[in-house]
Amino acid sequence: MRVGTFVLAAQFPGQGHAETLHRAVRSAEVAEECGLDSVWLAEHHFMPYGVCPSAVTLAALVLGRTSRIRVGTAVSVLTTTHPVALGEQAALLHLTSGGRFSLGVGRGGPWVDLEVFGSGLEAYEKDFPEALDLLLRWLREPRVAADGERYRFREVPVVPRPDELIDGDPAPETVLACTSPRSVRLAAERGLPMLLGMHCGDEEKAGMVALWRTEALAAGHSPDAVARIAAGHVSAGLAQIADRTADAVETLVKAVPGWLRRGLEAHVTVDGRHRPMRDAVAYTELLCRLHPVGTPRTAADRLAATAERTGITRFALLAEGSGEVAATEENVQRLGSEVLPLLV
Repeated sequence: MRVGTFVLAAQFPGQGHAETLHRAVRSAEVAEECGLDSVWLAEHHFMPYGVCPSAVTLAALVLGRTSRIRVGTAVSVLTTTHPVALGEQAALLHLTSGGRFSLGVGRGGPWVDLEVFGSGLEAYEKDFPEALDLLLRWLREPRVAADGERYRFREVPVVPRPDELIDGDPAPETVLACTSPRSVRLAAERGLPMLLGMHCGDEEKAGMVALWRTEALAAGHSPDAVARIAAGHVSAGLAQIADRTADAVETLVKAVPGWLRRGLEAHVTVDGRHRPMRDAVAYTELLCRLHPVGTPRTAADRLAATAERTGITRFALLAEGSGEVAATEENVQRLGSEVLPLLV
């Protein structure tokens, strides 16, 4: 079982951007120090929900400060980024880190980001498959041209070539964030593992994994390839470790709703469409029930149960729910020193 952290760079009430980003980077460093498998970095724009606007930029910093741990984006939003630009950045990090970089990509949402970056609503509603295919070609082929509805350009060489890495994978691992049957089918057809969000319970994740397998086989991927790719599925969750489960829950219920309210209220749609809001306290309590929140034994048992029910053995766990630097470091350390040994 591979356990890593999921870093949102969440700005809690009363915190500045510098403090928030310091906590994010420090938690990534501690994740390596305590033996965790990976760090997954999120990106958001114009909101305190997460103050990292470029997951690949933060990944570069974290890769430079670490030597062993895998660092991934969760996710780089493809609807506001040119696929070739993202492919170049991914290849650069893949090569310079010795193959420690994972590229998680996703469609994002119908947010004002589409207006600010000029990609428009069609990039979100219609053009994502074309963008994904162009990105994958850039990561896998020596020369690329495009003649699609959105992207058109003459053939150009891929520089740098990710397949020049010696003693490593020929291209960066690519993972697709999936939130609907449509995105599950897209991941299955392209032969990509899925990143499944923390809002999903085990039953829903198991259903998505089953659908992915059916669609991957139907797309012509061999059973051996399907099994190999499926080992890369990632389950996102929330983790808080304490000597008593009640204390872990109390820590999150005190801190998380305030951050969630401010963060979710800052989401602005590009076209004024209605956006339902979650009840922040109820959502926090739901996350505490779904994920490894409690004593080390409780956390280990919940991770093992998720793995058994879904087949997913790779986890990205949000450990910054307290909102405090020292408490986040301690939480990550306890994941490594007290939870991880129980999973072996």
